[in-house]
Amino acid sequence: MTDIWLESLITDTPQEGFELAIMLSRRGVKYTQPDASVLKSLRPEYATSADALTAASHVIALNFQTIAAANKYWRKKKD
Repeated sequence: MTDIWLESLITDTPQEGFELAIMLSRRGVKYTQPDASVLKSLRPEYATSADALTAASHVIALNFQTIAAANKYWRKKKD
């Protein structure tokens, strides 16, 4: 894929950082399985799996950890 959308991991707030972590996680799935029909067909299976939902939360947490570190756990903006 050549869709360039990520310019920076720097965010103004932890909330924005967490939302970016979710977006990174979702994009990772899209890059791994680009066929939307396959993703839709698998959704009922993982949507009801505690293990799959825990794994998804883990991926989001890892991405948030990376973003938080990039933001020095949240940097103060210089005026």
